[in-house]
Amino acid sequence: GRLEAVTQQMGYHPQYLDSFLKMQHYLMHMDGPLPFDCRHYIAIMAAARHQCRYLVNLHVLQFLRAGGDPQWLRGLEFIPPKLRNLNEINKILAHRPWLITKEHIEKLLKISEWSWSLAELVHAVVLLAHCHALASFVFGCGCEQDEGLGGRGSLKPLSLGNQCFCEATAGNSCSQELLRINRKRSLDSCMELDSLRERMQRIHVETEGKEEMRLLQQDREEGEGQGVEVGVQCGSLWFSPLADPDGEVTGATNLACYTQDPDFGYQDFARRDEDQTQVFRVQDYSWEDHGFSLVNRLYSDIGHLLDEKFRMVDGLQISAMAKRQGCEPSVFKRGIWNYIHCMFGIRYDDYDYAEVNQLLERMLKVYIKTVTCYPEKTNSEMFDRFWKQFKHSEKVHVNLLILEARMQAELLYALQAITQYMI
Repeated sequence: GRLEAVTQQMGYHPQYLDSFLKMQHYLMHMDGPLPFDCRHYIAIMAAARHQCRYLVNLHVLQFLRAGGDPQWLRGLEFIPPKLRNLNEINKILAHRPWLITKEHIEKLLKISEWSWSLAELVHAVVLLAHCHALASFVFGCGCEQDEGLGGRGSLKPLSLGNQCFCEATAGNSCSQELLRINRKRSLDSCMELDSLRERMQRIHVETEGKEEMRLLQQDREEGEGQGVEVGVQCGSLWFSPLADPDGEVTGATNLACYTQDPDFGYQDFARRDEDQTQVFRVQDYSWEDHGFSLVNRLYSDIGHLLDEKFRMVDGLQISAMAKRQGCEPSVFKRGIWNYIHCMFGIRYDDYDYAEVNQLLERMLKVYIKTVTCYPEKTNSEMFDRFWKQFKHSEKVHVNLLILEARMQAELLYALQAITQYMI
């Protein structure tokens, strides 16, 4: 059940998982400004910025199931200019969101054959921020497959009946089953994780097996009818997004075809006296007072789902970790949250940043910065080694804080730029 790795990790905190699944299902599969195939392609573009093959492969499958053109999988040169124009904002949001300006927004919205509407752009921005942050979680929790004989990016084993975690919702049997399991037992043992995985797979096979088998067989027959493989060429490489005879899903050996300017990455946000205007002050533009209402107005209901998710991660119990650090849980969580925002140039005037060094040990700060700013450099050993005295569920909690704090940071910059354009 490799495709359920994200769900398994989040399952340590079932209330958050329920909120996450509702938001993601709405974002990817419910009515919205963007076509379904475009949503998954935008997710591919976002995940590729961090070389996250786990998410790229997952959304390639969903892209094809949504009726996406296989030619698009050859790279950015083969997609419509409207989608390709999103590449610049994708690059900036992923690595240096403080650089985004209203000029970037204006360029996308200007009247032309390939212009975006405000609603479409808000949908795209939420998708990009979501997938960038989710890539951090994937690497931070070790969901990304370690390099093996088949190269990085092999997801195995893949049952044709498995359901993508982004399709699970709070109302379906999968999510409810996870919640029931988590109320009855702890997920802090491998035996219980195996039990969860088996029960999830059984549900998936019953609900999705026949339909997905039909779709995959249809794609394969169409490919054979045209005398070509279902896989599409990506430069000199071959990307075969469907399962091979051994049940694996294999990906390209690199994701260069989905990215431009690959050397563009995170740089430390330097607060210089001569450039105070770069600092983003939450007192001037916050999610609660500004971002929430803008998102909800242009993309109905997504603001409520995002807000619920932000509040849910803030409400998770972190008492054991805080106790070990000798502080209140709320103080400890705020230290992690504000440290992440500080790395993106977001400052809170009412917070004493000297507390960060007092609350967070050096190794934890290194881990948080790596997962937040350049998650592709994270490996499973880093997850196992940091804070060995803490339980696995507590480490997952830290990664959930990283996911939500990073996503909110990207949204704040993008939504502020959209607001400035609208003014």
